Amino acid sequence: MQLQNPSGEGCFQGKVGLPIGNLTSQLFANVYLGAFDHFVKDELRVKYYIRYTDDAVILANNPAELRWLLPFIEQWLWSERRLTLHPNKTSIRKLGQGIDFLGYVTLPHHRVLRTKTKRRMLKRVNAVNMPSYLGLLEHCNGHNLRCRILSKS
Repeated sequence: MQLQNPSGEGCFQGKVGLPIGNLTSQLFANVYLGAFDHFVKDELRVKYYIRYTDDAVILANNPAELRWLLPFIEQWLWSERRLTLHPNKTSIRKLGQGIDFLGYVTLPHHRVLRTKTKRRMLKRVNAVNMPSYLGLLEHCNGHNLRCRILSKS
């Protein structure tokens, strides 16, 4: 789930989406959507829910339950925050297909780096940003990618 402001009002100046470029924007997004977290957990009673800034994941055993939740979520986001769900980034998937969240794809027994992130990393890696990329790989199954990056130095 990713959120967008379709009206382009305020600081967006006609652009769609939340500006999540720096740490203060991330902090403000978390504060701004704190009430949404309470709505999902307390009113909708969703047991397995996680959100960071404008990315969220809801897990359920039954896809029908997820489809049932969507209109309530969309209505709350619009009426309380004038936000909509991004039509191309909201999906209902089986756990075995992986969950794309915060740059990683989480599968039932391991986590890998998102393909787009991997390609960008290989294109941009240099001596200055290498420690950052190696740190990113510490949180997933990235041994082979780590070896490729180290061989570029």
